[in-house]
Amino acid sequence: MKILIADDHDLFREGLRFVLQQLDASMQIIEAANFPEALEKSRQESNLQVVLLDLAMPGMTWQEGLLALREHLLGVPIVILSASEEQPLVMQAVKLGASGFIPKSSNSKLMLGALRLVLSGGVYLPPALLESSITQKSSSVTGGNGDINISSSKNVLLTSRQREVLTLVGEGKSNKEIARLLDLSEGTVKLHVTAILKALKVNNRTRAVVAASQLGLTALPGARQGRTASTKI
Repeated sequence: MKILIADDHDLFREGLRFVLQQLDASMQIIEAANFPEALEKSRQESNLQVVLLDLAMPGMTWQEGLLALREHLLGVPIVILSASEEQPLVMQAVKLGASGFIPKSSNSKLMLGALRLVLSGGVYLPPALLESSITQKSSSVTGGNGDINISSSKNVLLTSRQREVLTLVGEGKSNKEIARLLDLSEGTVKLHVTAILKALKVNNRTRAVVAASQLGLTALPGARQGRTASTKI
């Protein structure tokens, strides 16, 4: 496994290296201390599997740096590591393509769990953010072309099966895992995920999880029990 750590504090990178060894003892760690160096390393190194990115680095604004990395590292999850976990900051990072947001105050166990979630195709966001989002009277959900206001989950039409799939997406399950858990074909799961993204007016799983959390969308009670062949889809 190869990971790029981009942070301008030597001591933090050193501590993070130690934590990451618990994830994979043979892990190859690439380091950068500013945004230009992070972009250079991302071009030089092949087969990066994840980027751990600090927002407060010199060289350019974090928005410019995140967008540049996303453009170059298509398909590689970028996880933000930040001393701040303010909701507007987290939401903007997700809007710009971050696959996760881990506060620097997190302990090593939480950080490793969050990274395993992201590496399995899931999304990690601070629990406090999700809890506060659900209680909002109205939500602004980031869509593919900007901000889309959704006042209630009643405006989002999802079948019970799609809500069930959405719940598992939020748990970090891959399409293959969801297919196994729900006794569906992987192709059927992909169709459900596509329909969910369309219904929520978002263009990736990260934004779908945020939107679902804001709207309080969860699987219907008992939906994962008592399935028959006639209810597979």
